[in-house]
Amino acid sequence: MRPKQWTKNGLLFAALVFSSRFFSPPDVARAGLAFVVFCLLSSTGYVYNDLRDVDSDRRHPKKRLRPLAAGEVSVSGAWALMAVSTVGALALAWQLGPWFVVVALCYFLTTLSYSLLFKHHVILDVMMLAACYIWRAAAGAVAIDVKISAWLLVCTAFGALFLGFNKRRGEILLLEGKVGGTRKSLAHYSPSMLQEFQAITTSGTIISYAVYTVQSPNPWLGLTLPYVVYGVFRYIYLIDQKGEGAAPDETLLRDRPIQVTLLLFLATAVAVLLLGPTVTVRG
Repeated sequence: MRPKQWTKNGLLFAALVFSSRFFSPPDVARAGLAFVVFCLLSSTGYVYNDLRDVDSDRRHPKKRLRPLAAGEVSVSGAWALMAVSTVGALALAWQLGPWFVVVALCYFLTTLSYSLLFKHHVILDVMMLAACYIWRAAAGAVAIDVKISAWLLVCTAFGALFLGFNKRRGEILLLEGKVGGTRKSLAHYSPSMLQEFQAITTSGTIISYAVYTVQSPNPWLGLTLPYVVYGVFRYIYLIDQKGEGAAPDETLLRDRPIQVTLLLFLATAVAVLLLGPTVTVRG
């Protein structure tokens, strides 16, 4: 099930926050239900991925501790868990409307296509994971019936690519270059290439978020930009100096400065959206 990775589904609340609907109980409830749906769907994907990779996971220094690889969960038990979580997710998704079901299914099919095909193809593996983040952001908007900014989706895409390529870099560092028998696509990555990808996605993430704040009807939203810049730079520091990055969810749950930055970002965003004046964006 990988509960630690459910933190990724927090992106479904982005539309709730940036649309200033966070004090609307019905919208909060719908966003919360959407979060539960994606936790169930993502868990199905994780279990299926673990079923396919059980042999290679047993050769990995960290993944060998996963329940399937460690023999704590049987194959039949894993299939039963997948069936229950999938049916439960679709039943709950229908409560949020047919369009939400469509987006949820697109996310689910993207995760399956990643496990079945794209995870073994260099660059495309990370791009498919980034697509999952975009579906999460879109689903959050569909759940509460608001229009999502194209620039926020662009920022989401670059941010996901940033995390994905840095995850590959962290995995290579963790394995000390001995990538044989683990993830096939890792053999096609090199530290120097990943550093270049890091530079590109870092720039894309920061610039696209900066444009989003400038294009926002609330000009004070730019006050949240320093938190994004620090968070990105802090993450690079953790990878380069602390050997983190192979598991972004664990890094988020473990690193106190990033946690504080996230809380300050949310507090500032809420304060700005509640108190800051709005302007009409022309052009």
